[in-house]
Amino acid sequence: MDKTNYEKAIELIEKNKELLFSAGGVTNDTILKAEERLGIKFPKDYVDFLTKFGALSFGGEEIYGITTQDFDNGSVPNAIWYTLQERKEVAIPNNFLVIYDTGGGELFCMNVDNNYPDNSPIVSFIPGIDLSEQSYDEIAEDFGSFLLDRVNQEI
Repeated sequence: MDKTNYEKAIELIEKNKELLFSAGGVTNDTILKAEERLGIKFPKDYVDFLTKFGALSFGGEEIYGITTQDFDNGSVPNAIWYTLQERKEVAIPNNFLVIYDTGGGELFCMNVDNNYPDNSPIVSFIPGIDLSEQSYDEIAEDFGSFLLDRVNQEI
């Protein structure tokens, strides 16, 4: 049986622990609170990521997750806080979860369509561009593919 991209990414992270800094895994209760707060359901691989790491830095790559249950007074790399801020400030679509900032004015977001919770592509979003003019380019077909790409780039 082939390993999924997510499993491959986790394997590479574990083999290169010297590059890893984790916020620490969170509980299923915390994940449920985050999902309720955002009104979305996270895909299974992202839930596993949250329980293992919370959020992580792998070398220079920072993947956002959950660092605290205080979603109103957080900071990066808390994806819940950041997504709520972007909803207020630039009206990011409600089915988007910000998981990565390129540092160049572009955010990578998980497009969480609750009709397809296990197939949540990662798309680009550029704050400041009208929603009707956004292209929402697909960066990865799912979170596992995105994570594997980021890990491989860092290695």
